[in-house]
Amino acid sequence: MTSHKEKWTEIELLPEWGEDFYDVYTAKKFGKWVMLKTLKPEYRENPEYQAMLNREFEVRYNLAHAHIIMINDLEDVPGLGLCIITDDVYGDSLEKLIKQGKVTPDIVSKIARCLPDAIDYIQANHIVHHPIKASSVIFTEKIQNMKLIDVGFDQKNVLEPADATVDIRNFGKVLLQALDASPEPNPHLRSVAERCVGSNPYRTVQQLQMALHGGSTSRLYVTIIIFLIIMVAILSAVILHIKP
Repeated sequence: MTSHKEKWTEIELLPEWGEDFYDVYTAKKFGKWVMLKTLKPEYRENPEYQAMLNREFEVRYNLAHAHIIMINDLEDVPGLGLCIITDDVYGDSLEKLIKQGKVTPDIVSKIARCLPDAIDYIQANHIVHHPIKASSVIFTEKIQNMKLIDVGFDQKNVLEPADATVDIRNFGKVLLQALDASPEPNPHLRSVAERCVGSNPYRTVQQLQMALHGGSTSRLYVTIIIFLIIMVAILSAVILHIKP
């Protein structure tokens, strides 16, 4: 029989990932890297906070999205107590990358492309969650996949329009922070982000996504039109040349 000591190894606290009521650890379970989310020591024996941990597990267990950290199990880990076990997404938060001056245009592009998709999924499932912010947007260590953490602790029957507006505003704040830290300007994304936080934000994530893709789509249409004009001109010249 496998002992707890062999099952759980290299457990290490990640202070920068900590939340108000939770500590986050990286660890190996049977040699595979995972992450552990557990109540801080002062809350572990409190039934109210234990129920909160269980509820978060129930809400998030069935979520499955490429840009949201996935929950695998709920288990009692020696020395830590009851833990939510997730995939290993060890890396740096956007907040940390901003402080270190490591925000690249690629990271900005991933935020603009992946974060609204994750928000749309959360809203479609009516998940109640903490405000989206730079510290909850993680880029994995090796290939910089974007993952959203801290994505839900309850579920509603109906999503209110105000919930969508809050998410869109917070997305705009995150994108503006990334743009301010990026070495390359992106006027189109900045315009979209500023509308998100302005007095007339997008009403839905779908409207936001259309706006985000609008810049590249418009340029594509212009390119196609110019190409067609050139082809028509060439074809007309050829016809005139061969006309008897």
